This record gives sequence, C-alpha cells and structure tokens, in this order.
Amino acid sequence: MTEAESMENLKANTILDAKGLACPMPIVKTKKEMKNLEAGQVLEVQATDKGSKADMKAWAESTGHHYLGTIEEGEVLKHYLRKSSNEESNEKKHPNIISNEELEKKIDLDKNILVIDVRENAEFAFNHIPNAISIPLGELENKMNVLNKNDEIYIVCRTGNRSDLAAQKLTENGFNNVINVEPGMSQWSGKTSSIND
Repeated sequence: MTEAESMENLKANTILDAKGLACPMPIVKTKKEMKNLEAGQVLEVQATDKGSKADMKAWAESTGHHYLGTIEEGEVLKHYLRKSSNEESNEKKHPNIISNEELEKKIDLDKNILVIDVRENAEFAFNHIPNAISIPLGELENKMNVLNKNDEIYIVCRTGNRSDLAAQKLTENGFNNVINVEPGMSQWSGKTSSIND
C-alpha cells in the first residue's frame, strides 16, 4: 500500500474545524465534540495553531483517549484521536494549584523561584515572567532530564490548560513538587519581559 493509499484510508467519523483558533479553544472544542462520539470512533481535528499537536497529544493522554497522530497539510494540522470507552476515559486535573497573585508574591520574595513556561516559543518571546524558563509542552518530555525532581517547579501557560497537562506529566515522571499556575499569562498582571525590552 502506498502512502497516498494509506492516507485515503484515514477516514474519520467526524471532522472538527478548529482552524484559526488559539489555545485553549481547539482542546475545548475537541472535548465537546468527543462527547458526541461512540467509543472507538475517530475524530479528525483540523487546526492551524502550531502548539495544538502537543496539546492534543497531552490532552488525550490525560483523558485516556487515544492520540493516533497528526498530518500536516500546508498550514493545517490534522489531528486524529480515537475515543476510548467510558471506562478508559476520565479526565484528570493536577491537584497542586497556585493563583497568579500568589506566584507574584513568591517571586517578589525569591527571584530564583523556578517558573517553567510551556507556551510556544513565539508566545514566550513577546511576553513572559522574568527569569522563567521556556520549555514548550511538546518539548517537555525530551527536556525534563535537565530539571531537578526535588525542586519546587511552577508551571505556567496562557490559560492554565497546557500547564495542567505539563504538571501532570512531570508528576508522573517522579517530580515531587510541581504547581500549576492559574489562570496563567492571559491574566498575568505582574512584571513581564519581552524580546522588545
């Protein structure tokens, strides 16, 4: 079977258009659409947000659904997800949470606090917490070996969704003190740095 033929066989039960939407909307729409599918059915999510690949993969892992893969066609990312049976899926949330304001106070007291920003590089470049480390969600698995498992680690993204998935992933890999920052950079009123500074 040629690659073109196997592409033809990639038929989804439902196609969701999430083109032009930024995080967290592709996940929000995917979550809603997934509820309408039967167990075992496949959803194709069409998105243009470059970070959506890592988001879909992490979301599927956290819910028990099966991330099958992503195909890039020009600007469009086609994500394929298989709905798990109800027994398999149960969305988890990371239990350790801190508010933007609480984190801001901690940073004021200790400039060396470890903040990891899991947004995409471009999002980070234009607006981030000073001294935060940029590790996009899709790169976290390959870069977690440079982090100390005993450090207190604060994870931030735009809205708290990607950071929740990142906090779960770190905790599953033996990190003991991971805290998700909510609601994240979309409502951050503390000091920020930018490539334009």
